[in-house]
Amino acid sequence: MTTANKITILRILLVPFFMAEVLYYVGSGNELYRLLAILAFAIAAISDGVDGYLARHYNQRSELGAILDPLADKLLLVSGIVLLSLNHAPYFEQIPLWLTMTIIGRDVIILIGLVVIHFTVGKVIVHPRIIGKVATVLQMTVVLWTLLRWDAHWLFIWNVGAAVFTGGSGLLYVYDGIRQLSASPKAEASSKLKV
Repeated sequence: MTTANKITILRILLVPFFMAEVLYYVGSGNELYRLLAILAFAIAAISDGVDGYLARHYNQRSELGAILDPLADKLLLVSGIVLLSLNHAPYFEQIPLWLTMTIIGRDVIILIGLVVIHFTVGKVIVHPRIIGKVATVLQMTVVLWTLLRWDAHWLFIWNVGAAVFTGGSGLLYVYDGIRQLSASPKAEASSKLKV
């Protein structure tokens, strides 16, 4: 249990607190709940960078961290996006459902692809790309912008940017998955049998 993993677990624990504060705010209109939701989301987002830095610079990479870190990211972002895509007028602008479905759809396709590659090839190789990191940053920006109740025109721009980069990163993951399946000796053997 490294320091980086402890920070990741803290991020996971912040997710239900963040969700509760958003729901308390839209139920009561009490600004304290909104501020607590912003604080919880900001701490979780910043600690994402901190645990990554610790893991890289202090050689604290672990198999547990490799599982928990992306899980913490997904829990935070998907819970925020889904929660804020519900109609909470007049408290929050609504995140469009097309963005929510793009994010969830990409993650479901990636998960299915990982399972298929794991059972077909035996080993999954994931190539993180800058486009995926940009998508994550834009998704975080969408949630934070909505929570801060800033200009709705800019929120639309962030929504479009997040959708484009999320969809693009999803296509690249699909491309990588197809290449891994095609390069597998098992895939070659089965294709020869069909001929």
